[in-house]
Amino acid sequence: MSGFIIKPLDEGTWDDFARLVEKNNGVWGGCWCMAFHEEGVGRNKSASQNRAEKECRVREGRAHATLVYDGPDVVGWCQFGTSDELPRIKHKREYLKGLTEAPCWRITCLFVDRNYRGRGVASAALEGALNEIARLGGGTVESYPEDAEGRTVSGSFLYNGTTTLFERQGFHRTRRLGKNHWVMSKMIDYSLFTNDN
Repeated sequence: MSGFIIKPLDEGTWDDFARLVEKNNGVWGGCWCMAFHEEGVGRNKSASQNRAEKECRVREGRAHATLVYDGPDVVGWCQFGTSDELPRIKHKREYLKGLTEAPCWRITCLFVDRNYRGRGVASAALEGALNEIARLGGGTVESYPEDAEGRTVSGSFLYNGTTTLFERQGFHRTRRLGKNHWVMSKMIDYSLFTNDN
């Protein structure tokens, strides 16, 4: 994983996570990676409210993510959680039309510091999240990345990564979701988890 170190987001890593988010203006205008939680974000929520809600969730063990470290600094992350933990997704009406069974896990957000884009941080974050999901019991994992093939898309708008990134980790396209997004899934078997991962 390119010399990066992966750690879970928890009480002990909160301050490192918060430094990266603060450095990047709260990420996506003050979201603090709350948009997919039940509380959501919106006009009635300030960045400081989002920060407080995220910190509360992390300290109570109700938020999951893997953090990518380069030395002492967090340079990216991948948010994941159960369907109950992350009930809000983009294109939800269309998503529900084709839903047969909710996945065990969702990967809803990837973020890479702009100074580290193109250096394998998103891949390391995703791989770390899959290892954490395996450690936590595995099951069906679903995500909603964007197909950027043949298109120019700013990295700052790829909040859920690209289909290519997920295909490299063994995900397959299940169905289209909106114009350029896909529902992609993969089964993670707990027995594949080892302490070496």
